[in-house]
Amino acid sequence: MSYPTNALAKYGTVSIATSSPAQVTVMLYDGLFRFLREAMVAMEAGDRPRTGERISRAHAILRHMLGSMVPEANPLLHERLTSLYLFGLRHSTAANLKRDPAMLEEIIRVLLPLRSAWAVAAERTVQQAAAAREAEASAARFAKTG
Repeated sequence: MSYPTNALAKYGTVSIATSSPAQVTVMLYDGLFRFLREAMVAMEAGDRPRTGERISRAHAILRHMLGSMVPEANPLLHERLTSLYLFGLRHSTAANLKRDPAMLEEIIRVLLPLRSAWAVAAERTVQQAAAAREAEASAARFAKTG
């Protein structure tokens, strides 16, 4: 019975290990939004333990995103993203205390454009890598015939 769970965990590990940083960031946003939506459902159902657990998982993702930034790479971007991620942490805590699922939805609304931008960047990275592989293959074919 544990095989599907283990297989799924292994797939997730391989998926992350073979993904670009932009793709991993998109996965993090997807997980964050999933946990926030699950917290909203639990909150609306009055399930305080599940609400807290889901918000805790959302917090873990936000803390990871905060900790994985490199301030020196782009100080202004770092400052702005830090503000947004801290907003998510504070707002989800307040939503839990007030039992207000609309506040969780607001976090999603604020952060969703970032996820969309990372998805575009991830897709461009995939396309550029494919184009580079094709160029290398063409050069190799040309070298063999020329």
